[in-house]
Amino acid sequence: MKQNHNFGETIFALSSGRLPSGVAVIRISGSETRFVVETICGKLPSPRRADLRALRDREDNLVDRGLVLFFPNPNSFTGEDCAELHLHGGRAIVDAMISLLYTFDNCRLAEAGEFTRRAFANGKFDLTVAEGLADLIAAETDAQRRLALQIASGSQVKLYSSWRTEMIRARALIEAELDFADESDVPGSVSDQVWLSMRDLAERIKKHVADGKRGAIIRDGFRVVIVGAPNAGKSSLLNALAGSDVAIVSDEPGTTRDLIEIKLDLGGLPVLITDTAGLRETEGKVEKIGIEKALDRALSADLVLVLTDISAPMPIALNDLENLNLISVGTKSDIGGDQSRDGFDLTLSTQSGAGLAELIDVLRSSAVKAAGSLSDPLPTRRRHLELLLETSREINQAVADERAPLEVRAEYLRRASHALGRITGDVDVEDILDVVFSQFCIGK
Repeated sequence: MKQNHNFGETIFALSSGRLPSGVAVIRISGSETRFVVETICGKLPSPRRADLRALRDREDNLVDRGLVLFFPNPNSFTGEDCAELHLHGGRAIVDAMISLLYTFDNCRLAEAGEFTRRAFANGKFDLTVAEGLADLIAAETDAQRRLALQIASGSQVKLYSSWRTEMIRARALIEAELDFADESDVPGSVSDQVWLSMRDLAERIKKHVADGKRGAIIRDGFRVVIVGAPNAGKSSLLNALAGSDVAIVSDEPGTTRDLIEIKLDLGGLPVLITDTAGLRETEGKVEKIGIEKALDRALSADLVLVLTDISAPMPIALNDLENLNLISVGTKSDIGGDQSRDGFDLTLSTQSGAGLAELIDVLRSSAVKAAGSLSDPLPTRRRHLELLLETSREINQAVADERAPLEVRAEYLRRASHALGRITGDVDVEDILDVVFSQFCIGK
């Protein structure tokens, strides 16, 4: 739902973690911040210095004693006057302070992401940095943290701004040629040079989009799907990797009919492992649906583990999966003969634990290889990729349409720079802003 943002109001929110806690931090931002702090504390602290103060309500009753910090505009996170109240983290204390803040005119509870949105509106950073901050807060693995920190530091905006500058310069050269085409002192056509540089830029954007696959792996996870015949040990393997019984294990074929997923942290990367229904010919409608889901999920996986019971191998059709990244795994090695282990990339037993460490090492190395280096900025969100593809299309159209008038080709470049500007927020599009900032928690 679209939010109505009034930056003239002063906002406040609990910005720290779940209560109760050792310390609770309430953040305030807006034009009434000074008055609110002076009313509660009696005196405004020195800028950016933590002072221990008695915090009192309108009737001079003590609410709590805590640290108070004041950040005058424009040198604050939001670019407005800001303050932080560091209270004891009890629910009653926080509730009392929130209720007190509601008594001030023109003050209200902040909406999700509103502090960060005000920072963006006041030019403290661009949209990609804001998204990097959101990813940093949500990071669960070390690779996610490092990627989010890189983006939050401004690596993406530097790259995209340089590309946008290239396009604007190209347009300026084309338009200059149009304006001074009849002047005798204007050197020969610059068009050829412009289109060569734009062709090179389109190739760089194309490579950057391809790197989005690596960004998706780091941000959303390296996807591993387990497939095999019924009773091949898929659910047992999932349970062994999870360290708990997350899937039902039974000798009855067709027990698993839906997708069951766990998340592991391997090599600092999120690895998503999915157990699927056993692949076989069946007349059961529900089981058929489960098998279709299994194949669909496998087709979109980064790695597929094909399990076969060494003690009772049952062939399965892998025609649709032949071109995928497959690893053949022989299971139940504790009861299968040594001679039956040939032809598998790995063998293991979930009963004895043999081969599990080796499989985990393979999963870890596969995920790390797929994620690659974090030295270059990566596109991490679908909207980035969509707008980058739109940018690339417009540039390629400008380059390819050689018979079109220069005015038309310059328009393609304008549209390309517009699409790129939507990534960073240089082009103000309200619906994009609502989507980006709604992903933040209250108080950020």
